[in-house]
Amino acid sequence: MKRLTTPALAAAVLAAGPALAEDVSYDYEGTALTGYFAKAENPQGLVIIAHDWDGLDDFERGQADELAEMGYDAFALSMYADDTPLEGMEDYRAATQEVTSDRTRMQGLIEAGVTQARDLSDAEQMIVMGYCFGGGVALEMARSDMADMAAGYATFHGTLATPEGESYDGEEPPILILHGGADQAVPMSDVVALSEELEAAGNTYTIEVYSGAPHAFSVEGSDSYQERAATESWQAFTDFAAERFGS
Repeated sequence: MKRLTTPALAAAVLAAGPALAEDVSYDYEGTALTGYFAKAENPQGLVIIAHDWDGLDDFERGQADELAEMGYDAFALSMYADDTPLEGMEDYRAATQEVTSDRTRMQGLIEAGVTQARDLSDAEQMIVMGYCFGGGVALEMARSDMADMAAGYATFHGTLATPEGESYDGEEPPILILHGGADQAVPMSDVVALSEELEAAGNTYTIEVYSGAPHAFSVEGSDSYQERAATESWQAFTDFAAERFGS
């Protein structure tokens, strides 16, 4: 995926790439998981990346590498056990349903990834971001008792619906929603519903909607890719990161 840096971040870009980049094995209650850590030379912050529904792959690894080049430690956590089948849409759907059907375990998986990331990074502040299913993961953490562990949360064409029994209390760190106006998987009605929830709770939030952009507009090389939305949303995220990290 193409990425742009803001002027505030340009000086932090490291031409040599991440200082360290590797897969990392960890576990949650005996479940084997594999994340990916990319270390910056002099980290300004830590970014947690939550993968989309097809699991952690080279897309998330590439994101982490680029964030490290921008001066941020980055850890792509895994919400799926290492032996989870991921061969096609039926497998992806089954994997996401298994995770979201047990919100306590879902939060435990998030916490395990965050703990592993914290063990690897010396950065003091953290942002959590995610794509598609991973956007829902980011918001799950924002609604949980772990909310204050992060300085902010961001979603790219993410799952936005608040599950029964959960809510926002207005005390969550700032939330950034980046969404496609033509998204049929997560329609604009979900964006409106979330904005009403956040407004009623008194949250600090920003929502950007990109006209004509479908679901997964940032996946370069796919039929859903829209360059304008991908570029502008990444610009919005890097601005958000710079503001939240004070860089």
